[in-house]
Amino acid sequence: MMEAFIAPPRHIPFYLRFGIWVAEKIAKRELLPPKLLAWYPKVAVSSGVLEALIAYHDGRLDERMLKLVRLQASFAVACPFCIDMNSAEYAQAGISRQELAALQGQVDPATVATFSEREQFALEYTRLISRAPLAFPSAFIQVLKANFTEREIVILATTAAQVNYWARLIQALGVPPLGYSDACQIPSPDIRHSGPAV
Repeated sequence: MMEAFIAPPRHIPFYLRFGIWVAEKIAKRELLPPKLLAWYPKVAVSSGVLEALIAYHDGRLDERMLKLVRLQASFAVACPFCIDMNSAEYAQAGISRQELAALQGQVDPATVATFSEREQFALEYTRLISRAPLAFPSAFIQVLKANFTEREIVILATTAAQVNYWARLIQALGVPPLGYSDACQIPSPDIRHSGPAV
């Protein structure tokens, strides 16, 4: 089994141990990231709050839409841990194998008829958020504003940014995947999709 670049501290503060216990009950796995963050408890707490307040459903942004955004961001930044974690129960969220292939960049998302127009725009926005350097074409932003409310845009942006945060942190610490994707039989990812922005 692969190991992270560093080991967790021997003594984790009690208030972090409780949070880690709750997170592991939810994940049904031992979680290495919060244990590594215990080296700097302030960031462990702030990261835990960030994760606890993630949006899973809000108005017309349903569970499927936000799961698609998390998966698209995971593939866009090529984070094995994030792909593995966010792929858990993708079928239960109504995501098909063809849609998953589109998120991986194996199929042009524009050719997947099961993506709604709003989903297509949300996925393109997620890809733009996950690229470097960041660039948001004004024509695309006008389309985005015509299809989503201000609140929805904030939720989409923060959902994609949250995955980007975890992806960079987890990869910077060398944390290996948890093993969800084996259960989901996720195909080996071809991460990069470079479709044009509107």
